[in-house]
Amino acid sequence: METESKGPVAAEIEKRLLAALSPEALNVINDSAKHHGHSGDDGSGESHFTVEIACAAFAGQSRLNRQRMVNKALGDLMQEKVHAMAIKATVPGE
Repeated sequence: METESKGPVAAEIEKRLLAALSPEALNVINDSAKHHGHSGDDGSGESHFTVEIACAAFAGQSRLNRQRMVNKALGDLMQEKVHAMAIKATVPGE
């Protein structure tokens, strides 16, 4: 898991995913700078993310169900703070 300094939204994403899914690997990447001035850029610098997560709970789940599990863990963040998120959800070792 990355330990670089994160903004409050990225830190909250990480906190919620750790609590809900206990992943073996988690990387929250802030892609907002790539979208500066585009639709959905709220000026906060934390509107677009990529989440790379490896979790045993994903075993036997389809790609869609894995993404739903991540979205459920993030709850209101997806409606209130995050404009876009790419999710790469795998089982450890995949």
